Amino acid sequence: MSAGRTGAAPLLRVEDLSVVYGTGAAAVPAVRGVDLALESGGTLGLAGESGCGKSTLALALLRLLPPAARLSGRILLDGEDVLTMRWGRLRAVRWAGASIVFQGAMHSLNAVHRVGDQIAEPLLVHGRATPAAARRRAGELLEQVGLPAARAAARPHELSGGQRQRVMIAMALACEPRLVVADEPTTALDVMIQAQILRLIENLVAERGIGLLMISHDLAVLADTCERLAVMYAGRIVEQGPARAVYEAAVHPYGRALSGAFPRIGDPASRRAPRGLPGDPPDPAALPSGCTFHPRCPVALSGCAHEDQPLRAAGEGRLAACVRVGE
Repeated sequence: MSAGRTGAAPLLRVEDLSVVYGTGAAAVPAVRGVDLALESGGTLGLAGESGCGKSTLALALLRLLPPAARLSGRILLDGEDVLTMRWGRLRAVRWAGASIVFQGAMHSLNAVHRVGDQIAEPLLVHGRATPAAARRRAGELLEQVGLPAARAAARPHELSGGQRQRVMIAMALACEPRLVVADEPTTALDVMIQAQILRLIENLVAERGIGLLMISHDLAVLADTCERLAVMYAGRIVEQGPARAVYEAAVHPYGRALSGAFPRIGDPASRRAPRGLPGDPPDPAALPSGCTFHPRCPVALSGCAHEDQPLRAAGEGRLAACVRVGE
């Protein structure tokens, strides 16, 4: 991927990142040799089925994985490797340098504390404000995400799903981070609220110039929200490029299957018979040999069962890990 709009180093660069749970015979590779880059003010979507490693990758960016996870490679945030940071530095980077909007806002918010206090907490932890100023700032952040400041006194169960998701976004923005990772922020929301949240995220990115990494299983959502799109399968990136191009004309057969799985407005054929993909993603503990997608691939060649495919040029600004690239 490009180094950025101005030629400067990317805000975020992931180099050969691997995440393995367990050791020895019980080792399970969840992320395998991922390379990504995101510039300041840029938007990158990450798509794939459940179990492909998206959330593990998101948590790895700020070393939020459990002790059983072993990480290798590099995660450069503003040129500084997150994986080698001392605890004090890592604590300073979380929330203030980069923050995560977790999926499932009800499970991420503390049920017994008022939402205003939860938004104010990172400001207090990082010494950004006095208690009184943090409370005022919490009200301002709620208004920025479309909620009345008075809702700061509410507890999570008193808010709707969409309102709780807005609280999570406000919390993520509290310390004005340069990078926001949104892990399926609209999964449990109805389509009207989903559209509102997506527009809110777009506006905040444009206004603040932050980098956004947005994770979803829905290519249509990512194509509408992000500039670039990466498709993940069995812990690897199998395709990446301009979001609209990947969504409308994916090169990798898995990308095409993901795109075709969603009915398209104005296309009766896709609405009546959406194309899907039979089978399930492979068990990370028992990955197929060769290209891990070959057991489900409708265009696999005999050699695909024995030889894995690296990412290769697949058009302007595009990469795909498929032997058929260029045919």
